Amino acid sequence: MNTFLTIIYLLGVPFLVMQLAKRWTWIEKVSPMTVLYLIGLAVANLLPTDDGIFSLNTATNTLFSNLAVPLAIPLMLMGCDMNNWQIGKAFKVFLSGLLSVLIVTVAGYYIFRGSYSDTEGFAQVCAVATGIYTGGIPNMGAIKQAVAMPHQTYLYITSYDLIVTGLYLVFVIFLGKTVFRALLGSGKAKSSNASVQTESDSSAAKVNPFDREHLKSSLLAIAITLAIAAISYAVSLIASRDGSPNMTVLILLLTTLAIAASFLPPMRKQQHSFDLGLYCVYVFCLAIASACNVREMDIAGSLPILYYLGFIILGSLILQILFAKILKIDGDSVMVCSVALINSPPFVPLAAALLNNKDIVILGITIGLLGYMLGNYLGIGLYHLLLALG
Repeated sequence: MNTFLTIIYLLGVPFLVMQLAKRWTWIEKVSPMTVLYLIGLAVANLLPTDDGIFSLNTATNTLFSNLAVPLAIPLMLMGCDMNNWQIGKAFKVFLSGLLSVLIVTVAGYYIFRGSYSDTEGFAQVCAVATGIYTGGIPNMGAIKQAVAMPHQTYLYITSYDLIVTGLYLVFVIFLGKTVFRALLGSGKAKSSNASVQTESDSSAAKVNPFDREHLKSSLLAIAITLAIAAISYAVSLIASRDGSPNMTVLILLLTTLAIAASFLPPMRKQQHSFDLGLYCVYVFCLAIASACNVREMDIAGSLPILYYLGFIILGSLILQILFAKILKIDGDSVMVCSVALINSPPFVPLAAALLNNKDIVILGITIGLLGYMLGNYLGIGLYHLLLALG
């Protein structure tokens, strides 16, 4: 593809998938990100690799993958309502889940790093895993850039994450309610006839931030995001010694300024910023996958990452249940917290529906938002800590 066709491809395909998800429910069920990864991999591996009209413009693809996440972070965080949190209960539940993930992630780093060829590279894996299992995909992409993780390693993580989180979701759907309530009780769920909306308000498949009705608020969010990005980029250049932006400073400043901006009066009524951010994440997913030729990958050499991610999910779940026993946290809260951290906040309504407990939705979304905010700090901080400890 030439530059123009590459831009149309990177911006148009995610938008098309978002629109198709409104018509075809299977796209929402498997996640638009999964669909975009598959499309990107097909483009990377089936189209010619020369400079013909059907080949991807590498420079343009790289530019979009580098810009998408720094724009997604402010947009998604500003789209969160920071004033409607159940702080008391959410903090206790979130803290138990957070500590479980951090403890198991660090323990797994020392257990599995011997089977990985590059210690610093495995510290990058640990950082990204921390981001995704305390926050979500936006944190994952941001930390990937902050620690300079290679594209192929990132694709390994995203691919294996789909496997392990998919298996965990199957467990939640078929056995979760029974297991969590048997071990910890049901909490305050009461109505057997309570109906739970199983759609996430943060799903870009449900809201179109590009239509006329939402255009004004979308433009406001974009303007503030560009201002935050410009300030963050300028400071990251000042903090750098080699003339290139300091990615750690850039990502952390983007996160901090976005959280502050979410409290501005104009942003309190902003409903579509999160959806614009999610669109940027979709663009990032497509660009990353489109740059990865699986024929050049050493699949066997990446298996330690798969074992590590599986260890994190299983180990953190066991540890979180133990913490819940000590802190007297009910099973519904633990299950929705686990799903919010491992599978991301859009799956919270699904967990609430399985539990037949609509009151748990706000708690789960609150936990997910706390994870989004802290994920970048934790992942990047843990990466530098592990390198310092050796």
